[in-house]
Amino acid sequence: MSANTFIDNAKVMAKGQITIPKDVREVLGVTSGDRVTFIVEGNTVRIVNSAVYAMQVLQNEMAREAERTGLTSDDDVMTLVKELRNEDDNV
Repeated sequence: MSANTFIDNAKVMAKGQITIPKDVREVLGVTSGDRVTFIVEGNTVRIVNSAVYAMQVLQNEMAREAERTGLTSDDDVMTLVKELRNEDDNV
């Protein structure tokens, strides 16, 4: 196991609830009221911070869309922004 790998466990209660151990909550960066996402891959489940996961999904979608439209560099993005601003000025 790597230096930042550890094992912890929790008991499943009658209604299927568990308490996420403190060390795990700290790693996830979650506190009371935050949400977690369960990612099921075969018989393995990962628990991730929902807000962080949503941002990662959004970033990946934006990267795919940028690649699809040919925006491969910061210069490409700036050129597009300038073009869009010019369109707004001409309306």
